[in-house]
Amino acid sequence: MVGRVTEIVTERLVLRPFVEADRQAVLEIQTDPETNRFNPRPPDAATTRLTFDSWLAHWAELGYGYLAVRERGKPAAADGSDVIGMTGVRKRDFRGEKVLNLGYRFRPSAWGKGYALEAARAAVEWAEREIPEIPVLISVTVTNEPSLRVVEKLGFTKYQEDVYDGAMSRHFRR
Repeated sequence: MVGRVTEIVTERLVLRPFVEADRQAVLEIQTDPETNRFNPRPPDAATTRLTFDSWLAHWAELGYGYLAVRERGKPAAADGSDVIGMTGVRKRDFRGEKVLNLGYRFRPSAWGKGYALEAARAAVEWAEREIPEIPVLISVTVTNEPSLRVVEKLGFTKYQEDVYDGAMSRHFRR
């Protein structure tokens, strides 16, 4: 059994499992037009609610998944308003293979601070330590240059490029 994540603390961030109180923060982040600049099919509120439900179910079933991210040193908020983004890995089927999909998305107010790299690095390190038998994969739209820079800094290498989830995408592994 995988060691359940309770909290991952980095130099500047705290990553923790999502809880119901984070629903509004996730809705704001996931449906923000700025965070979807490279998404050919941006999620609406109803889709985001279903996605969040699936994140909670993934946690309940497997004991890991996508994580809420907040700034370290700032007070935690019971209503989830301290959530600046998300990262983590989620089990998925990719072309017939079980993989851990690395995801990250942050509020625009958190951009340009290196938070995506810091949070994603911590999530990947956890996944590679706790679930080494399942490879970590990340899929990025080819036009999403900021995300492609994060992938490169994480040490992932391109292994495939094709249309995925409605857009030409690059798929990376370490």
